[in-house]
Amino acid sequence: MKQLKWITMGLIFGLLVSLKSYAQGVKPRLSAEVDPATFGMKGYSLHLRLQPAKSEHILMGLGTYAMNMPDLIVNFNKANKDQGWGVRIRQGYSLFGEYYFSEVNDCWFVGSQVGMQQFKLSREEVADKTTFTNWLAMGYFGYSWKLFDSHFYLKPWAGVGYTSKVSGSERLGDALYDIAPVTMFATFHVGYTF
Repeated sequence: MKQLKWITMGLIFGLLVSLKSYAQGVKPRLSAEVDPATFGMKGYSLHLRLQPAKSEHILMGLGTYAMNMPDLIVNFNKANKDQGWGVRIRQGYSLFGEYYFSEVNDCWFVGSQVGMQQFKLSREEVADKTTFTNWLAMGYFGYSWKLFDSHFYLKPWAGVGYTSKVSGSERLGDALYDIAPVTMFATFHVGYTF
């Protein structure tokens, strides 16, 4: 939890430095993104990204999201496969940093994500539910391109991360949901740069 506090403070410091540059006439750029797939999985997402003033390749930001995890991802862990688990990210909060090899939001990029996620577990034929919280550190890569010379962009990405339980229980009745330390995820964001 302390790491998240320090990262948040660093992000706020970077924002303040960018605002000072803005006051001096060198404007940072703000982008807002959503992950449309989360809405299709009974969830939501909202991500804000800041390109600091005088930075040609860096984006940093934060995001919040929730969604029902698809069976494909739940069943990827063989210990959970076909065990009737219902898994929902009730709430996720993450900090992001991205490096673009050319123009921000219009080329290949690499990134990292650090965050906390609260999960809700249910299981077929079991009335109870349980929750646990984990932290996540993920590296990812992708490609972003502007749509029709506008401020809108499309950004598919994929990543591999490490996760570990912080609190709560992954036990439901006599069954134990296996939290694999290595996780993978792929999706796309739709964004707008102001």
